[in-house]
Amino acid sequence: MIHVDQLIKRYGRTTAVDDLSFTVRPGRVTGFLGPNGAGKTTTLRVLLGLDAPTGGSATIDGVPFRTHRRGLRHAGALLDGPQAHPGLPAFVHLAALARGNGLPGRRVDEVLAEVGLTEVAGRRAGSYSLGMRQRLGIAAALLGDPPVLIFDEPVNGMDPEGVRWARGLFRRLAAEGRTVFLSSHLIGEMAATADEVIVIGRGRLLAEGPVAELAGPGRSLEDAFLDLTATSLDYRAGGA
Repeated sequence: MIHVDQLIKRYGRTTAVDDLSFTVRPGRVTGFLGPNGAGKTTTLRVLLGLDAPTGGSATIDGVPFRTHRRGLRHAGALLDGPQAHPGLPAFVHLAALARGNGLPGRRVDEVLAEVGLTEVAGRRAGSYSLGMRQRLGIAAALLGDPPVLIFDEPVNGMDPEGVRWARGLFRRLAAEGRTVFLSSHLIGEMAATADEVIVIGRGRLLAEGPVAELAGPGRSLEDAFLDLTATSLDYRAGGA
């Protein structure tokens, strides 16, 4: 389970996350939705111990993630951006992660098969397409078979077949009782994948709950999202 409690994160005079609180529970896919610059990635970075909070807390199963010595056994994550050195073959990248987290070598083969990269595992990561790099990042997140999985823009760069595969994977992981947390600004993707959604803007919580309840009768999640951001934060078309 993920718990964020009155989280504040400032960079100098800029407040990226402002008194944010929410809980992500196991057994469902929870979407983390907001415009670009809303504070989603900052929240995830604090949650994963990459940045220190200015105030409040963000914990995984009740404790800060950085307290876990072998973190991949407890939570796996794909953050937006490069996940592997471009000069390393995918297999070598994953094998190094496995050794560093005390994981058996067989897990490398298993996750490569899971994400469909077995045939290209010997190629350098820098030669991969964006969609393939996303799959490699998902493989790294799955390596420790963790109960908590966090993905930031996971289908970015994937073709339609890849998006369909990712949706099925996320739903299966949640059905196994894991906590699955997906961050995105793609409203349609959240509507098609998530059971529940947490919506933020300018670092503040705007709404949370089941997708069907947030959208309401006769309305799409996109309509509800646009109303929330426009009404609560006065976002303009083409804004943040």
